[in-house]
Amino acid sequence: MDILSGRVILRPTDYDATVAFYRDVLQLAIAREYPGGTVFFAGQSLIEIAGHAGPDSAFGGALWLQVRSAADAFSELSARGVTITAKPKLQPWGLIEMWVTDPDGVAIVFVEVPADHPLRRDLRKPGANT
Repeated sequence: MDILSGRVILRPTDYDATVAFYRDVLQLAIAREYPGGTVFFAGQSLIEIAGHAGPDSAFGGALWLQVRSAADAFSELSARGVTITAKPKLQPWGLIEMWVTDPDGVAIVFVEVPADHPLRRDLRKPGANT
């Protein structure tokens, strides 16, 4: 299975305080922002702060691994005996996600980015020199 990119996802109980910590205290540069989330550059990795957890969330975070095909990852991991906690499914935010856990209970989300998703499209205007 090809892993195309990866990041750590955090869903803090206080989104604004966590963003301020990574942005202002650690002074990490922002890779991108979306409604309800901020992704920071962290060396050769990314840290995503997702604001949809809230104070009662038990979700501590996850590893985010982008794959070419979530269906292929499902087949490969199922054949290896990995317990799939959530089968590949198109999410409301446009990504196809499948969830597993490692032996210590760390959540891992395998993500397929469809061709028409903003993460894959070149949003520059034609002829732009950026």
